[in-house]
Amino acid sequence: MFKMLSRYLSRFRHDQRGAVIVEMTLITPLMLFLSAGVFEFGNLIHAKLLMEAGLTDGARYAARCNSKLYTDAGLTIDCAAVAKNIAVYGNPTGTTPARVAGWTTSDVTVTLNNSCQDAVSSTGVTEYRSTTAQVCAVRAAGTYAYTGVGMLSIIGIGPLTLHGSHDERLIRF
Repeated sequence: MFKMLSRYLSRFRHDQRGAVIVEMTLITPLMLFLSAGVFEFGNLIHAKLLMEAGLTDGARYAARCNSKLYTDAGLTIDCAAVAKNIAVYGNPTGTTPARVAGWTTSDVTVTLNNSCQDAVSSTGVTEYRSTTAQVCAVRAAGTYAYTGVGMLSIIGIGPLTLHGSHDERLIRF
């Protein structure tokens, strides 16, 4: 009996049939999980880039929007509100779908005259090239709650919050 059992084990050990299916069974879940992670990371980066592009556009508009010029002409314009629409929707009226699904103007803050810095420091070093003594900046900042983590939630990666901001030099005319 021992000899017969030894013969079956020896034959089983040398038999190569089915080895590939066992290897594929072990590797396939890992490869699917890694592929899902790569695709999800790509979507995350895409959302972050769209958000940053919107913040850049909004800050550029806000830096060039001179509300005093408009009020002197008898017009009323809320530069911060229009800049938020440009950041989120890509246009001043906010009528098209958002650049990133689920991103709203309440997630964006536009700060006019955020900070003014001396163009030349106290040590005489030129910090900013400017014709004025101070250089002011406009800041557009935003957050986006990225919820599309898909299969990554299995390992405990939940909703992520993306943050971004852009500073633009204030232009007065």
